[in-house]
Amino acid sequence: MSSILSVRNLEAFYGAFKVLHGLDFDIEEGGVTTLLGANGAGKTTTLRAICGMTHRKGTIEFGGRSLVSMKTEDIARLGIAHVPEGRGTFATLTVEENLQLGAMTRKRDAALDSDLEEVYRYFPRLRERASQQAGTLSGGEQQMLAIGRALMLRPKLMLLDEPSFGLAPLVVEELFSILADIKTNMNVSMLLVEQNASLALELADSAYLIETGTIALSGAAEEIRNNESVRSVYLGY
Repeated sequence: MSSILSVRNLEAFYGAFKVLHGLDFDIEEGGVTTLLGANGAGKTTTLRAICGMTHRKGTIEFGGRSLVSMKTEDIARLGIAHVPEGRGTFATLTVEENLQLGAMTRKRDAALDSDLEEVYRYFPRLRERASQQAGTLSGGEQQMLAIGRALMLRPKLMLLDEPSFGLAPLVVEELFSILADIKTNMNVSMLLVEQNASLALELADSAYLIETGTIALSGAAEEIRNNESVRSVYLGY
């Protein structure tokens, strides 16, 4: 497989404080890559740097185009959808209005209605609550809405930040089953940040372990899952 996203010597900053110290990684087209690491290691910052939400240096190429000098909205237009930690739904808007906002960078055409139906097929509970204010949804429903809104962009790459955070185990299981289906049937590449390392490694094809803003370990997901240090520190056995 070829790389859809290639990152070289990525540095990221909050003011004068450097958080990332020269990351190198690739995301394969149609594959899932997961970033593992402790809180504060730099995983969320990596997603934000790709999207242009923080000052960054280095090389970020998506489909052969450099992202480093691009604005966030232009990066979205290329087909990169960011599902942030905390879901980021617009609480006072309805479910369907939130979904329509996901397609803001696209032209209004018949394909939008088809894509909306596809989102409702993946998340039938969103169809049931289409006219309900997003702020009244459960945590699991809000996470489904955030992913559905990202799909309305018709993305080539989804950046997912802690999709299981705060959700009940059964909801998490359902959500990851849907993500696996999206990966297979929609050919959407994914970069996944997830504290549940076991779940992340089950879904992923490849993995990178970040420690204090640097990559400490990388490889196929199966290889990382069988690494003794990863198993003891992140998988709990």
